[in-house]
Amino acid sequence: MLRIVVLSLLLLLSWGRLALALDGPAILRQVDRNLQPESYEMYRKLINIEPDGTAKEFVLYTVKKGPGKMVALFLSPASEKGRATLRLDDNMWLYIPNVGKPIRITSLQSVVGGVFNNADILRLDFSVEYRVEQAEDQGNRYLLRLKARHGAVAYDHLEMVVDKTTLLPKTIACHAASGMLIKTLRYGTIKDFGDGIVSPSLLETESPLYKGYKSVMMYAQIRKRELPDEVFTLNYLPKVDGLR
Repeated sequence: MLRIVVLSLLLLLSWGRLALALDGPAILRQVDRNLQPESYEMYRKLINIEPDGTAKEFVLYTVKKGPGKMVALFLSPASEKGRATLRLDDNMWLYIPNVGKPIRITSLQSVVGGVFNNADILRLDFSVEYRVEQAEDQGNRYLLRLKARHGAVAYDHLEMVVDKTTLLPKTIACHAASGMLIKTLRYGTIKDFGDGIVSPSLLETESPLYKGYKSVMMYAQIRKRELPDEVFTLNYLPKVDGLR
């Protein structure tokens, strides 16, 4: 009986150490930093593909500072050039040249159409918007179950599959509060962008709500950059192109 008790205690201690070793919030924070620096500039191409194969492309220049400030400027197509979006925490605006003051937009809307919404295009760190409810070790990967910190977040909960070696996400299933799958994000093509930034250069998404449609985001450049707070204001939106 004493042997059984001792063995049980050793097993409990072992399981306890494993549970402590798997620190879900720490994993998520590292995923954020591996995906992108805390403050940076980057160029992206967004492609919306319709069921008949028709594609529309957008090129964006983006800057981000800290946990909650981001601006994205449209460089092409010509019909969109000069438009800019600003995100300050959960608040978003769209600036259109020659059209009065910036317009408030929401996370679930999309300034480019297609499957990506504004929350995908102006994404903050995952650890800012979500908390880890459960972390599972699944051999060569982790499964993180994430819950939105408040109702303004685009998705109620996420299931993020993380590669254990690179600590980069492979897929993210985005769900509504009802449990319905809204979309799946798939990361691919790991690239060395320099300055210690090794990150996916491709993000694809499809949704059961948009059957036959697909959207792709391609990263051409990600570079660390410190920026003044002035850049992330409504008054600065007409001048964002001057940062390039």
